[in-house]
Amino acid sequence: MTVALQAKKRDNLLKSVTKEIRKAGDVPAILYGNEVEPQTISVNNIELVKTVREEGRNAIISLQVDNDHLDVMLHDYQTEPLKGELIHADFYAVNMSEEMDVNVPISVEGEAKGVKEGGVLQQPLYELQVRAKPRDIPEQITVNVTDLEIGDSILASDLKDGKKYEVLEDETATIVSVLVPDEQPSAEEAAGETEDAEPEVINEKSDS
Repeated sequence: MTVALQAKKRDNLLKSVTKEIRKAGDVPAILYGNEVEPQTISVNNIELVKTVREEGRNAIISLQVDNDHLDVMLHDYQTEPLKGELIHADFYAVNMSEEMDVNVPISVEGEAKGVKEGGVLQQPLYELQVRAKPRDIPEQITVNVTDLEIGDSILASDLKDGKKYEVLEDETATIVSVLVPDEQPSAEEAAGETEDAEPEVINEKSDS
């Protein structure tokens, strides 16, 4: 699905002008990529954030610049460290017929059998790098862990069949696993340690 986003050309790059752009609610940005000369633009802050939240980081955006409509993706962005506000964005014009490499978030679904039995679910990877044509890039990759028992894992190789994208991670990379819980001393062991300890002397009299 392609979503539309309006952009304005930005010719004056003075810091004072850029500051006014942000004050007006827009985000300074740069556009480059497939058959596009790099150009500076600005987009509405609220509309960009809404697009990314609703459609995902890898959404195909129909960016309107004057009378041109370009298929782009949000390639990168910068935020203000303290306030977390969006202060700059990079848009990459894509060729819809060519494959590209992107990172896709992983969504874990279900409650593992092993967790119900006391195991601990571990997720080493939160994103997977995949290769696909722009329209075939998934918003997220769902991994169902319901059948995992203690000691079981799901590897990158388990996700490769029947998809419109190629997973580029090492096939042996672990996405999720259920680990044996840390061993805790039993009640008998704890009692034994207490009995073996030297008793504390209360109000012991001094030899002096």
